[in-house]
Amino acid sequence: MSRYYFDLHNGDGPLRDDHGIEISSRGGVVREVAKILLEVARDELPVCDRAIISVTVRDEQGQPISVSSLTFSNEWLDVK
Repeated sequence: MSRYYFDLHNGDGPLRDDHGIEISSRGGVVREVAKILLEVARDELPVCDRAIISVTVRDEQGQPISVSSLTFSNEWLDVK
């Protein structure tokens, strides 16, 4: 098991994870990232037409090891 930290970057600005969680595999890290992105998207996307949400994963030494992002864009076609 290794401890990973998940820093969130969204419309509210960067949020640094100071606690982290222990995960046993890279697959577990990807599942945690997906969970975070989906939770944030569920809260933010209904109130905006454009958003970029990203998560930077750091290892136990604090080194970034992965960046994942979700991009949302909505255009209304009936603009008058």
